[in-house]
Amino acid sequence: MTQSVIVTGGGQGIGRRIVLTLAERGTSVCIVDTNKERGAAVVDEVAAAGGRAIAVRGDVSSFADCQAAVADTLDAFGSLNGIVSNAAIFSTLPMRPFWEIPEEEWDMVMAVNLKGIWQMARAALAPLQAAENASIVNMSSSTVMMGRQNYAHYVGSKAGVIGLSRAMARELGEYNVRVNALTPGPIFTEVPRASVTPEQRVQLVNAQSLKRPGSTEDIADVVAFLLGPDSRFMTGQTVNVDGGMMHI
Repeated sequence: MTQSVIVTGGGQGIGRRIVLTLAERGTSVCIVDTNKERGAAVVDEVAAAGGRAIAVRGDVSSFADCQAAVADTLDAFGSLNGIVSNAAIFSTLPMRPFWEIPEEEWDMVMAVNLKGIWQMARAALAPLQAAENASIVNMSSSTVMMGRQNYAHYVGSKAGVIGLSRAMARELGEYNVRVNALTPGPIFTEVPRASVTPEQRVQLVNAQSLKRPGSTEDIADVVAFLLGPDSRFMTGQTVNVDGGMMHI
């Protein structure tokens, strides 16, 4: 397992579970979240279980914030071996056709969901290149394969994550830095999702090959695998974790 990892958007939802899972396995984690109090609460959970974590307030669309997060990680843990770029805008987005999306909302989604991954990776470039077994996991979405309607900016941004990850894998391979994308299926967390009714949740589960709701643990365990030595010959891949909803 990698020694120290940055997890963006680690203060809630899937990101929180990723932090807890990594900490349970001995990894030191820097939580980067726009809500530092939320991140601090997860740090308390980690500490209560005997793990190590810090929380910093950061907006991944800001290169300066990403640089500060990397510096704080190095100060706290002495090294940086991995990044989980999980921060994204989704649950707060109203559903509407692409022609009704305001330009400022489109730009905001792209700045966080896609540009943020680029910003964090380039901010962390030097310590990742210096690490012995560095790995980047970029969170995409299975909505890319299904072309989910009324979220064109979200789906477009997550499709970009796959292309960006493949390009980064090519460019970082000579430094033994691995880059993979992960596409979670529908995962319902404590984060409110007013746009999905209970009936629609049942329909989503029924569309899967495995007839149970996906959990944050299902995603976090795969992230841990992609960060660790067992996936040491995997890079440039898109790993789909959706209970068999999409067969790709």
